[in-house]
Amino acid sequence: MSHKLLLVEDDATTADYIAKGLEEEGFTVDRADNGRDGLFLATEAAHDAIILDRMLPGMDGLAVLAALRAAGIETPVMILSALATADERVKGLTSGSDDYLAKPFAFAELLARLRIMLRRRTNGQLPETRLACGNLEMDLLSRKVQRGGRSIDLQPREFRLLDYLLRHRDEVVTRTMLLEGVWDYHFDPGTNVIDVHISRLRRKIDEEGDTPLIHTVRGAGYRLSEKG
Repeated sequence: MSHKLLLVEDDATTADYIAKGLEEEGFTVDRADNGRDGLFLATEAAHDAIILDRMLPGMDGLAVLAALRAAGIETPVMILSALATADERVKGLTSGSDDYLAKPFAFAELLARLRIMLRRRTNGQLPETRLACGNLEMDLLSRKVQRGGRSIDLQPREFRLLDYLLRHRDEVVTRTMLLEGVWDYHFDPGTNVIDVHISRLRRKIDEEGDTPLIHTVRGAGYRLSEKG
């Protein structure tokens, strides 16, 4: 299952840029454009991490952070801020944040810091970083996929689809499960988007001579399994 994040950022352009990049990397992103709504979402639903702008309308980012920590919510928080002085960084970190990233920033740096933060704070342990089924292996950190030593190049949505199938290996996953878990759809779009992506993924994973791993379960869905 992908990580669920909360992004609290009032600048729509910046928020769209971050959310799009994270979703392409397989994250699920909830969004708020002011401090009060951000605090509400952070307290009403569980998130794996929060990306929190420092200067927000309605309620300052540090005030949101202070309220979260006072409520006993220990979700990892990364502060984004145009205030880049050493004093401001120290203030942010001592207020209970786990990281502080100054604007402007490169998305690659935000992503790297986020993954480190998630590894560091997931129940005090390293999360599962490798998934496998037979000789098919996926490294969630390097985002590399191999089968029998052969490198497989996947598009972001294909990667997310395979991630989901691997986490549910040997189980039948329905179209509804895939729409919600991979596409974040809570309705049926009435298209063959799942079939198209399964077909593409199957061609990359199950080459000629390989034991098929992706199986169609007629009338039910799909299953990733060595068992057939």
